[in-house]
Amino acid sequence: MSFLSSNLSRVKPSPTIAVTQKAAELKQAGKDVIGLGAGEPDFDTPENIKLAANDAISKGKTKYTAPDGMIELKEAICRKFKRDNSLLYAPTQISIGTGGKQILYNALMATMNDGDEVIIPTPYWVSYPDMVLLAGGTPVLAEASIENNFKLTAEQLENTITDKTKWFIFNSPSNPTGAGYSKAELTELTEVLMRHPHVWVMSDDMYEHLTYDNFKFCTPAEIEPKLYERTLTVNGVSKAYAMTGWRIGYAGGPEHLISAMRKIQSQSTSNPCTVSQWAAVEALDGPQTFIPENNKTFKRRRDLAVKLLNDTPGISCLTPEGAFYVYPSILGCIGKSTSAGVVIENDEIFATQLLEETGVAVVFGAAFGLSPNFRVSYATSDEDLNEAFKRIHKFCSELT
Repeated sequence: MSFLSSNLSRVKPSPTIAVTQKAAELKQAGKDVIGLGAGEPDFDTPENIKLAANDAISKGKTKYTAPDGMIELKEAICRKFKRDNSLLYAPTQISIGTGGKQILYNALMATMNDGDEVIIPTPYWVSYPDMVLLAGGTPVLAEASIENNFKLTAEQLENTITDKTKWFIFNSPSNPTGAGYSKAELTELTEVLMRHPHVWVMSDDMYEHLTYDNFKFCTPAEIEPKLYERTLTVNGVSKAYAMTGWRIGYAGGPEHLISAMRKIQSQSTSNPCTVSQWAAVEALDGPQTFIPENNKTFKRRRDLAVKLLNDTPGISCLTPEGAFYVYPSILGCIGKSTSAGVVIENDEIFATQLLEETGVAVVFGAAFGLSPNFRVSYATSDEDLNEAFKRIHKFCSELT
């Protein structure tokens, strides 16, 4: 009899974290590695946010808070939702967790029963299916193909819903593709959801502020107010505010759901880091002017990535609306051999050989549920990006 839980057989380690760790290990061993795997801005946390954290420490604001966050941050989150999304929440409708991942996990753990299904468009963020499985549910994957710019259609959603569907997980702009749904596209999806009142919506808005080319972000409960009572709107400070390591995610939703999530959190981590919470108050209430400035840099890097990847033999790459990822296809590389004699049978082999032969770390597409592709995070320096794409071009040019 195994000592370990059978639940472990349902899930796998995060591939994105594995790639990042592998790149770090190779760097530490003296290898010349460029990591394009981590979804982490290379910008420093803004100074006013760091000062707010220092102030909290110096004033002794370092004690426990309520299990799902302190009232001051919940009030700041309510102001954010009203200001940015025209969504009105009370503090009792707000949950704060140790990153957005904990918020999603808590919601699934608090609501899933055996046999419940969760619709997840592919390609997906790597953790969605595994969290559903850990919660005892069944992931139902709906392919958002490259032909439709990696966006799920209303017809696809309609055809995937069953009487067992409990949640629809929606992520725009998307990790891993950067695809953002327009108001018209999202309206079509919400019209489907209105016909199925038993389906709840988990909207992962983590990349809300990272959009380009005049793209207008919108979220389901904002588009269709009648979905408000069955939508969990999830966000955080990690990406737009360059606060990944501070670990603050949050959500607004119906009070009975938030209360159930609080119960889960009270028996697991309890409150998120108090100092990080005070920093997040400043992030949400303080100046926002650095966000469009950072986005100018991200847009330049996106355009660079798309151009150089499309100039590479065997690769084609769409131009995404947001986030800081591109998700190029390697269909033209499949079946070819590397200079080391390895046949590129799939995108995992492509990514492995790319790392071993060139020192460029990317995440293979199968980890996100759609192949043959790979994900590039362009949230790194122009110098590293140019060198990485130069190596990728050489690697692909030498395939035979």
